[in-house]
Amino acid sequence: MKTLFYNIKELFQVRENNTEILKGSQMKELPSIKNAFLVVENDLIADYGAMENAPAEYDESVDVSGRMIMPSYIDSHTHIVYAGNREQEFVDRINGLSYDEIYQRGGGILNSVEKLRKASEDELYIDAANRLEELIALGTGVIEIKSGYGLSLEAELKMLRVIKKLQEKYPVKIKATFLGAHAIPPEFKGNQSGFVTAICNEMIPEIAQSGLADYVDAFLETGYFTVEETQKIIQAATKHGLKAKIHVNQFTAINGVAMCVEENVLSVDHLEIVTDADIAALQKGRTIPVALPTCSYFISIPYTPARKMLEANLPLVIASDYNPGTTPSGNMNFVVATACIKMKMTPEEAFNAATLNAAYALEVQNEYGSITKGKKASFFITKPIHSIYAIPYNFGSDLVETVYLNGKKQ
Repeated sequence: MKTLFYNIKELFQVRENNTEILKGSQMKELPSIKNAFLVVENDLIADYGAMENAPAEYDESVDVSGRMIMPSYIDSHTHIVYAGNREQEFVDRINGLSYDEIYQRGGGILNSVEKLRKASEDELYIDAANRLEELIALGTGVIEIKSGYGLSLEAELKMLRVIKKLQEKYPVKIKATFLGAHAIPPEFKGNQSGFVTAICNEMIPEIAQSGLADYVDAFLETGYFTVEETQKIIQAATKHGLKAKIHVNQFTAINGVAMCVEENVLSVDHLEIVTDADIAALQKGRTIPVALPTCSYFISIPYTPARKMLEANLPLVIASDYNPGTTPSGNMNFVVATACIKMKMTPEEAFNAATLNAAYALEVQNEYGSITKGKKASFFITKPIHSIYAIPYNFGSDLVETVYLNGKKQ
């Protein structure tokens, strides 16, 4: 089946060569074609160009007059499989409690753990599927989903099975991450080293053998997991053929970034606090930094210093961090807007961070992230807008009109 999309007001993120990653000033360029056509054959991008060169033969056509096309967003950091909500903690923060104070009172991650352990697999699936359908409609075509609210082998496997079912039922590309080291579960209180040993010697081998996870993660942060503990987890994952993506520098900088680069982890995520030493470490490796701007927005913590990092010629990814406690939204349009408004990224930089660079952070750069011949035909068509800047400018509006995943209208 060959479909012609014609009279496209502007076709964005068009790249003839299969560019893997953009750094520094490279992120300012978002190549496009005005008054364009796009040909999709089955599930792949087959051709594109100026309307004057549009092909005369096709099976069906779609008039895109007044509208623009952008490749699907790639959200490389989410926690959308969870039970219940943490609305009361939202009010607690308004009343002055900090993230750590809520955690010490049994809230935060441990609140979600208690609820998830009680929930059935079917209940978790239904709730996660509803969230995923909302995200697809908002333009997300590739997503990473973490476990981490089980904190026992049985409950973590339950979460990962839910993610597997989502992979089987939905056309969105999904990568799964095992986040057993999210917090210390109640049964290991006072025995953190024992829990780290259990993760390394029991959980990771079992999860690797199950084939349910693509990556391993840990919450490397003061009061959670130390640099040394996280390194043990990374090395155990590597031993069993799993790469790591690590939470780091959300509240404090404790030299975790340098260790992650040394261990060649795929990405370091959060980075609300970034030191000169962290930047120097990132410059020496291939580990990609991932910012989560709407987390900063929701819990009023510092924003990742995007300008400083881009001026240091680093690449940057932005993702949603969709989770029940600190970012209960996966709207990547708002993530892009927040990156522009609060992190002072240009729209071009933000869209590159949410598409092309984000594909690298999930190792799907050969299939997704740009309008390139041979890549998957996953993209969204905007509503009639004046320019692509309308998306971050109209930050509270949904300007996504139609979504195509793997060549099929959703």
